[in-house]
Amino acid sequence: MQCKRLLNLTKKWYLSVKDETMAPARMITFMVLHSESCPVCQQDPDLKDEIAKITEMILPESKIPKAVRQQQQEEEAAEEEENASASENEDEDKVSDDDSDEKEIFLDDDEDED
Repeated sequence: MQCKRLLNLTKKWYLSVKDETMAPARMITFMVLHSESCPVCQQDPDLKDEIAKITEMILPESKIPKAVRQQQQEEEAAEEEENASASENEDEDKVSDDDSDEKEIFLDDDEDED
């Protein structure tokens, strides 16, 4: 955040949220309204991302805007797919190790018969 005024206001608002004298959604609304009217905030390219991160931390899941929730769900789905493909590769490695153990067992059995 490049705007010192917004930074100070955000701290003040956050304390009010912690004290339960302000609703978290109202804090986010105040931040957005300030950023839309402040020339310093309008020039800050990272401010929208920072507000989104604060929104994610402050608001409960049910109060997060639908678009943000959908983006989070898509990211989680992508991570799950990556994890699933990684576990499949590990399972394939385990299967190939198991096959080699079985071959050794069969070789040992043949040796016993001689």
